[in-house]
Amino acid sequence: MLDAVQRTGRRLLTFDRRLGARWVAGTDEAGRGCLAGPLVTAGVLFDYELVRGPATARLGTLNDSKQLDLDERERLYRVVLSFASRISVQIVPPLEIDRSGLHRSNLDGLRRCLAALTPPAEICLVDGFRLGQQAPEHRAIVDGDQRSAAIAAASIVAKVHRDRVMRRFDALYPGFGFASHVGYITPRHSDAVRALGPSRLHRLSFRARCYDGAAIEEYACSRIEGQNSGDAPLAELAAS
Repeated sequence: MLDAVQRTGRRLLTFDRRLGARWVAGTDEAGRGCLAGPLVTAGVLFDYELVRGPATARLGTLNDSKQLDLDERERLYRVVLSFASRISVQIVPPLEIDRSGLHRSNLDGLRRCLAALTPPAEICLVDGFRLGQQAPEHRAIVDGDQRSAAIAAASIVAKVHRDRVMRRFDALYPGFGFASHVGYITPRHSDAVRALGPSRLHRLSFRARCYDGAAIEEYACSRIEGQNSGDAPLAELAAS
C-alpha cells in the first residue's frame, strides 16, 4: 500500500511532463461546499527544468488534498512551496459569494490565479472547469487534482491556506467550532447557527436548514444589498 501511495506523485509529475512544456500551471479551489468562510483558489507554477532529479522524491505522496491527512498536507505544502516557481492565492469572501453566486465566484478566483501565473506559464490546467474567454488559454482536466502534479499542488495550497484561515477565525467567532469543521456543515455547526445566529462568515445565500426563519432571510437580503457588509476586514485578515 505504501508503495502505491509513493507512486501517486510520480504518476502526477509524469502527466505534466508529457505535456511537453517547461512551465506548467495548475489551479484548484478549497471551500466550495462550505457553509461558512471564504472560498480560496490557488495556482501553482512548476518549471519542469527545475522539478527533476532525486529531490522530487519528496513529492512522492503528492495527490488531491482530500486524499491526504492533515500532517501529510502540511508536509507537502512546505515541499510544494520549495519547488514552485510562483504561487497565487485568491480569497473570495462570503459576501462576494452571496452577491455573485458560488459558481461565478469560483470561476473568477480561478481566472485570477491563472492570470497571475501567465506569463511565464505555457500550459495552464484547471481542475474540471472551463473558465471562459476572459481567462488565459487553459485546459480543463476532469479529476485533475488526481492526474496533474500542478493541479494537485494547487489543491494542497488552497486547502492548507483556507484551513489556517478558519482556525484563526475560530478565535474571533467562538462557539461555532470553525477550528474543527472549518466551515463545512456538521451537526455541531448547524446547532451553533441555530443557537447563535449566523456570523459574518456565513454564506447566507446557501439554502441550509439551520437558516430557517424570516429574521435570517431578512438579514441575508440586507447583507447582500450592502447594508450590513463588513467583508473587507475579513478578506484582509484571510489574506494576511
